[in-house]
Amino acid sequence: MLPLAQLLVAMGARVEGSDRAHDQGRTPEKFAALRAGGVTLWPQDGSGVRAAEQILVASAAVEETVPEVGRAAALGCLRLSRAELLASLFNASGRGVAVAGTSGKSTVTGMIGWILHTAGEAPTIVNGAVMKNFASARTPFVSSIAGAGDAFVSEVDESDGSIALFRPAVGVLLNVSLDHMAIEELRELFSGFLVESRTAVVNADDAEVRDLLPSANEVVTFALDHPLAQFGIESGSERATDEGQEAVLLDREAGSRHALTLRLAGRHNLANAVAAVAAAAACGIDTDAAVAALADFAGIARRFDVLGTSAGGITVIDDFAHNPEKCAATLQTLKARPGRVLAFFQPHGYGPLRQMGAELATVFARALDAGDVVILCDPVYFGGTVDRSEGSERIARLVEEAGGDAEYLPTREECGDWLVANARPGDRIVIMGARDDTLTLFARDLLNRL
Repeated sequence: MLPLAQLLVAMGARVEGSDRAHDQGRTPEKFAALRAGGVTLWPQDGSGVRAAEQILVASAAVEETVPEVGRAAALGCLRLSRAELLASLFNASGRGVAVAGTSGKSTVTGMIGWILHTAGEAPTIVNGAVMKNFASARTPFVSSIAGAGDAFVSEVDESDGSIALFRPAVGVLLNVSLDHMAIEELRELFSGFLVESRTAVVNADDAEVRDLLPSANEVVTFALDHPLAQFGIESGSERATDEGQEAVLLDREAGSRHALTLRLAGRHNLANAVAAVAAAAACGIDTDAAVAALADFAGIARRFDVLGTSAGGITVIDDFAHNPEKCAATLQTLKARPGRVLAFFQPHGYGPLRQMGAELATVFARALDAGDVVILCDPVYFGGTVDRSEGSERIARLVEEAGGDAEYLPTREECGDWLVANARPGDRIVIMGARDDTLTLFARDLLNRL
């Protein structure tokens, strides 16, 4: 909701809001930034809804029992979901670039937005995370930009089916894998997304994506490994550097080669970069210009954020990984270099844990080596009626049964104490999880303790 609130204020709307996190005193710096940006904050007790002329916009996580919902219904206020409002703004632009898929959406959205910004297109950008290139000490939580141009770059969400509301000029499909719903439902949603996209930019390395190609109209393909994709990487050109990585990007249709430099580690980020260049090409941006812009792309908050290394040589990394594909990519990036990995994981809810818990356990067991440990606490829970009968202890058990080493401790504080007591020089500690903004504070506190 934060990026949408920021965007609406920048567009001249009067924005007010409430959040249970605000009432509970969590992440006060974010709410202070919202106030400083012109948003009026109310307790989540219904007091902010005062007139029928107000429009209630709620995320999919807001339940009918929240007082604002009941108050708005009593007054007859128009009610929109977050996705409905975002889609109406996006579709009205006429030049929308939508980024979809199970993993990588925020990073690729940020990359495309930065490329278009650097090219002078003045895009509007709506991201699910803070974009470091646009953030500053004065405005640290920039996850949307209101641009003067007609391009509108946004990640679109399949978890609640709202992806079906968008009508992209360019639709980017990064991957299709298990996350919020069954794979059959995902196939149907992403197929519809390709039907609605005038130009589809698709990952030829992903078998699920390839199976959906008959749904697409005009197609631009990208891949790291598929030899027939239009945009790809020259075999043998990939090289890790102290700052990130380098490779030679190919445009096979144009017959051109381009030296690509990234400040981000991990092969998944190389794939993200190729996807962004392909999307930029579909928007009419010269490939040389797109590649040059990515050399200055600083990344997205909580996407393999290296917070620092302690005096004892223990590195702490903050990461948004929360589904099997994201966790696998993060762990593979860590295991590409020597050193033990201590992987802390806080599931982002009891429902998602039931949906993909077995797959997550398999990833942890296979991606980590002997000596590495995964540490789990109870899932995120800020209130509501969700079934909490089955938690992280099941995942720890499944990791052990699959041959991995797992520790389950109910609270995050206990996990932090375990990490401080057991970490040793050369270790990398990665803090993984979503939905809970205080994970970054936990990671920074851990680094300070070490």
